[in-house]
Amino acid sequence: MESFMKEISTIKDFHRRYPNEPVENLEKAYKKRSPEERMQSVAAIDSMFTGEEGYGRFFDLTTLHEQYLNLPVHQHARRLTYLQYLDLFDAFSPPQNNIRRDQKKSELYFSYLKALQGYLESFMRRTKPLENLEKLFASFDKEFEELWAKEEVPGWEKEVANSASADGGAQGEGIWCSACQKGFSKETVYEAHLTGKKHKKAMRESSNTPATNGAATNGASHDIQRFKERAVAEREFRIKKLAAAMQTERGDTKVNVERKQGMTERERQQELEAMFTELSEGGAKEDESDSEGEDKIYNPLKLPLAWDGKPIPFWLYKLHGLGVEFPCEICGNFVYMGRRAFDKHFNEARHIHGLKCLGITNTSLFREITSIQEAETLWRKIMKDKKKEKTQAENVVEMEDTEGNVMPEKVYRDLAAAGML
Repeated sequence: MESFMKEISTIKDFHRRYPNEPVENLEKAYKKRSPEERMQSVAAIDSMFTGEEGYGRFFDLTTLHEQYLNLPVHQHARRLTYLQYLDLFDAFSPPQNNIRRDQKKSELYFSYLKALQGYLESFMRRTKPLENLEKLFASFDKEFEELWAKEEVPGWEKEVANSASADGGAQGEGIWCSACQKGFSKETVYEAHLTGKKHKKAMRESSNTPATNGAATNGASHDIQRFKERAVAEREFRIKKLAAAMQTERGDTKVNVERKQGMTERERQQELEAMFTELSEGGAKEDESDSEGEDKIYNPLKLPLAWDGKPIPFWLYKLHGLGVEFPCEICGNFVYMGRRAFDKHFNEARHIHGLKCLGITNTSLFREITSIQEAETLWRKIMKDKKKEKTQAENVVEMEDTEGNVMPEKVYRDLAAAGML
């Protein structure tokens, strides 16, 4: 009550000091919008996202995927599918990404990183308008500055930098020619290069250049290389952080892509139309009380919902046997609806964990077994049979002592070691 009265006194004091201040027009804020205004807001939201983004639910990285595949470093490499790219677009270090450090300094790679960073930041701004994203991005920059000062940025650590800058910036090449500023992987190629006209000309030019100028040039070149490395590392770091902050959207995108790969073009168009209709008519359904009963989905049989949000047909429900219950005691008496879900659960983590709790390691032999007693009985029999086979294998070879007594090899070795033969 004290806080409430304090707030009232503050409001009265404000209006006492500003008596001519116009009152806020609450009618404008709470009045019902006309169909034209509603369509304008829907069109504004629709223009913010592409069709693949599903109004902010999924990523649309198809263009960036093509740009990634068209990089010169991937001309002779294995081409990643779009699903694989969704898993690896924020991986910049081996073994997921084998792009060498010297290849990362190219303009095309830098442009690709800039476009990917811009898309992720734009997507986050469009989907999370109420969050303080500037503060979040500033924390990313601060963290990068600290790691870069310590040379601990992932993929750009001190050990990597030393190996990359050895031999005057050879960038991992076998032999470096300082006159021509070129690396050679084989010694024979390097020896043939020494007799060429270009090398001799480069040697004459380098001998005519003062040493101080050469040192200054090398120092300036090193600074430029370091500046490029920092720019590339900063964008890679920012992309990793943005991808980590949107793991939910990333997972939903992978599921959506896998689902759409099994759909026809007509089904995809119907899904987009249904999504647009739902968004455009969402406000109208809230305002119209007469149609409130019609908007509710009539589902007395509790049938599963299809991709369009409506119950599946009853004949399809019966065809897949979704009304049949399959309990599993090993899974903690969990009930699976339908034969398909029941068959699939034998390879899932819940069932495998239940078998391991019973001391069963070879889970592939226990398919269709749901009872704990049956599983334990079968496991004891399997272990007994293995022990019997091992005993039989040891008793295959028979040995005979000097008195003609025949015995298994193991018994013979034990008696011989004890000196009892």
